[in-house]
Amino acid sequence: FKDAGRLFGVTFKELWLPVLTICFILAISKITTYGGLSAAMGQGIAKAGNVFPVLSPILGWIGVFMTGSVVNNNSLFAPIQASVAQQIGTSGSLLVSANTVGGVAAKLISPQSIAIATAAVKQVGKESELLKMTLKYSVCLLIF
Repeated sequence: FKDAGRLFGVTFKELWLPVLTICFILAISKITTYGGLSAAMGQGIAKAGNVFPVLSPILGWIGVFMTGSVVNNNSLFAPIQASVAQQIGTSGSLLVSANTVGGVAAKLISPQSIAIATAAVKQVGKESELLKMTLKYSVCLLIF
């Protein structure tokens, strides 16, 4: 049990900031939803009309690039996507799914993911090289 306790302490020291960040992002997403901000943003975005389902993955792509997480992206942007869907008369599932697909494509270029990947293979300092390589794949996945 001594080793487990020591490992827990080491892990906590390494991960407390990412856990805190995730908690804040989830709190922001709940505040925007309950405060009506998601619906208000949805009204503005809905002005794109029937073109928006094609643009929906781009919002997910940007969201994951910013947050580093598909789950956080969905907690922030799924309510907006659902609001837009209701206003333009399309399926909420379609837009939320498109948001998720765009997010998955952005996971390749997420700064957090790149930092973790380079650290895992002891290539810290080569993040820009990895970003250059993965960006083209990410954009291709987003387009197709």
